[in-house]
Amino acid sequence: MTAITPELLQRFDVPGPRYTSFPTADRFVEAFGQDDYTLALAQRRQGAPGQARPLSLYVHIPFCAALCYYCACNKIITRHPERAQTYLEYLAREVALHTAHCGTGQPVSQLHLGGGTPTFLTDAGLTELMALLRRHFAFQPGGEYSIEVDPRTVTPERLAFLAQLGFNRLSFGVQDFDPQVQKAVHREQPASQVFSLVQAARELGFESINVDLIYGLPCQTPESFERTLAQVGELRPDRIALYAYAHLPERFKPQRRIDSAALPGAGAKLAMLARSLESFQEAGYVYVGMDHFALPTDALAVAKRQGRLHRNFQGYSTQPDCDLIALGVSAIGRVGATYSQNAKTLDEYYDLLNQGRLPVVRGLALSRDDLIRRAVIMALMCQGEVLFESLDQAWLIDSRRYFAAELEMLEDLQQQGMVEIDDESLRVTALGWYFVRAVAMTFDRYLQADRNRARFSRII
Repeated sequence: MTAITPELLQRFDVPGPRYTSFPTADRFVEAFGQDDYTLALAQRRQGAPGQARPLSLYVHIPFCAALCYYCACNKIITRHPERAQTYLEYLAREVALHTAHCGTGQPVSQLHLGGGTPTFLTDAGLTELMALLRRHFAFQPGGEYSIEVDPRTVTPERLAFLAQLGFNRLSFGVQDFDPQVQKAVHREQPASQVFSLVQAARELGFESINVDLIYGLPCQTPESFERTLAQVGELRPDRIALYAYAHLPERFKPQRRIDSAALPGAGAKLAMLARSLESFQEAGYVYVGMDHFALPTDALAVAKRQGRLHRNFQGYSTQPDCDLIALGVSAIGRVGATYSQNAKTLDEYYDLLNQGRLPVVRGLALSRDDLIRRAVIMALMCQGEVLFESLDQAWLIDSRRYFAAELEMLEDLQQQGMVEIDDESLRVTALGWYFVRAVAMTFDRYLQADRNRARFSRII
């Protein structure tokens, strides 16, 4: 950690993919549609009995009661809860179409409700949604069942209700505890409220509690963020997700409400990041990778130590690499060697379902080269190591020859102490783990071909 200097962070302060998938979602094409997706579902169903791994489910709830100015998510701001009821009715249609193709009772070991604000749904709405999913899928004991929570939308009593529904993991959107920063981004929530909710969640027995933080927001300074870090240290969540704010008002309309002059400069952002890394290490957190930190006893940190870490559109996971069925507007899924994305607007999403069609509007069927490179990139992102012999046996290639150009490109990172390369493997060092996206980007042939990185977030 002593080597993580602002100068080093600045050297790697470049845009790059987050690699929740490879190829990345910007490579999806509209030529991939419902027929391609249903073929992938049918192939899963036709697999050897008992051989299919449990599914991961993602449900996108797009509604929010208030607008957070920094947000780049697909969301709908509304004060009308009845809109969610209509949405649930269409989700039921989408679920039924899925099980018509892949069969009812498919095992599920991971569920994540994201948004938007999933807790925008009423208790009755959440009950209806979970009942729908349990009718069509078989939830496995010991799975990861998580929900994103806006602290302003829940009480300790409501957290108890979420536990009764079967959720065992919570993610609280905090971003920053500073009142001035909260006001600047239109998300005011007292720190005392978050502290009481986290305490309640612990007493209720939730297995893991995550807190999201963002640095680079308007009115933030290294000094103000230091105070937030101190409060997070007192809160001591099981996991912390630390993201850099990307100000792209030309792409995300809500960000136009942010005063650009109030944004911290590049030097201040790097100082915040460097201090965050130092603070979390001092507090005993393990750097899991890609903005994520966890206490040593958390399942995510344990999975990293044991080499069982996986990654999908929901981020890092302890669940084995598995197919992901994504439900709801704009949701992205993966089945077999395909990726798919639903319609991004409610009108189009509803229209396709009214036609009796799955609302898939774009996606990708992966080539053999895509699959090989995905194996390498995910090994780097999750285990920090690529074993050449294992890769050769799995894909019947000579990996040193197949990736000769990429390994040559990595020589600079090797000289900087980021990676170690020998005849047996490519390994990311302890220092390099903080810049693992830069290592993975070397194997992204799409990125190397066009060098168009402006659409991605910064890699650190």
